[in-house]
Amino acid sequence: MADRQADPLLEYLVRGILLLQTPDECRSFLYDLCTESELQEMSRRLQAAKMLRNGRIYADIAEETGLSTATISRVNRCLKYAPGGGYITVLERLEKEARRR
Repeated sequence: MADRQADPLLEYLVRGILLLQTPDECRSFLYDLCTESELQEMSRRLQAAKMLRNGRIYADIAEETGLSTATISRVNRCLKYAPGGGYITVLERLEKEARRR
């Protein structure tokens, strides 16, 4: 984890993201920062993480998201071997938010 925090440019980006206060601000920033295909790819990876946590199989995830099984495998490794990692944190918070609605 220390290596991930060593890059000052990444730290600047992370701090900038944390300053965004609304979904619209975040969406605007992401559209400025990333290409449409990059945003779609990141969105599909998060969807794959959700589907994996719900017990879906690689073939179904690949068909539904258009991701390669190699990418799905990478997402799965993050879920399995990084407990409390980024995907899990985001998915748990999204689930909690959905239950409140």
